[in-house]
Amino acid sequence: MLLNYTQLVEKIAKASNLSVEEVDRKVEAKCAKLSGLISKEGSAQIVASELGISFDREKMKINELVDGMKKINLAGKVIDAPTIRAFNKNGRDGKVLSMTVADETDNIRVVLWDTNHISLFEDNHINLNDSIEISNASIRNNELHLGSFSDIKKSKETFDFVQTSKKIQSKNISELQAGQNAQIRAIVVQVFEPRFFEDKKTGVKKPLLALVLDDGTESIRGATFAESIGKFGVSQDELENIELFTRKKQEILGMEAIFSVNVRNNVNFNTKEVTINDVQTLDLDKLIEVLKN
Repeated sequence: MLLNYTQLVEKIAKASNLSVEEVDRKVEAKCAKLSGLISKEGSAQIVASELGISFDREKMKINELVDGMKKINLAGKVIDAPTIRAFNKNGRDGKVLSMTVADETDNIRVVLWDTNHISLFEDNHINLNDSIEISNASIRNNELHLGSFSDIKKSKETFDFVQTSKKIQSKNISELQAGQNAQIRAIVVQVFEPRFFEDKKTGVKKPLLALVLDDGTESIRGATFAESIGKFGVSQDELENIELFTRKKQEILGMEAIFSVNVRNNVNFNTKEVTINDVQTLDLDKLIEVLKN
């Protein structure tokens, strides 16, 4: 879980010798000036910069990271097998490597774009379960990205315990920000006909199901892919047969559940959208107990 607003303000207050209240007032003023175009966390980063506070040389913990930060230095442990994917963009071939790195506070997806960095993994200089040091990286969409000016190397630091599971916060749809992972309790209010696309690696046709969720605070368009569609109770036959799907669609409409989502911006329409990764049916007894407390 990335650093929350309260923790960030406390960090700025300590570095600036101001009170938490003074920093909070400065952030609120910055938010008002920017007409809510960026989050409070983003406004706090601007306030920190205006106060002359830089975290450039500080080695940070993963739970202290905030979306949009640059020049990040940290150490952690590689906790899943790095995957390398080839791509072609504008006629140029390239590679991208992704993996998860953890420390004792949290874990984060790390993305490498530089071929020199990627070769460290291809040549087995860095492997799964190794401790590493990263410097001059940046956060985009809650992922840590390393470019050609970044650095990555093996570390002598040991990590006896790391956070291997990702903490996901429960949020209202109106509170969602691009780049977040969250859980939302919502109702399916619209379902679109399934679409299919071809996986370029395998040539297999894969389905995509788009729908709209509403939780009373706002509506949001979502998409779920082959791996998660089954959690809506939709079979492959129902996806491929329009008559069967039309009947199934009536069952999905009005469905209330807890949805685990990734939030992103649709750059074409400047709107928030979600990718649905998991669906949990409501446990009414548990929900009643929570409401009592």
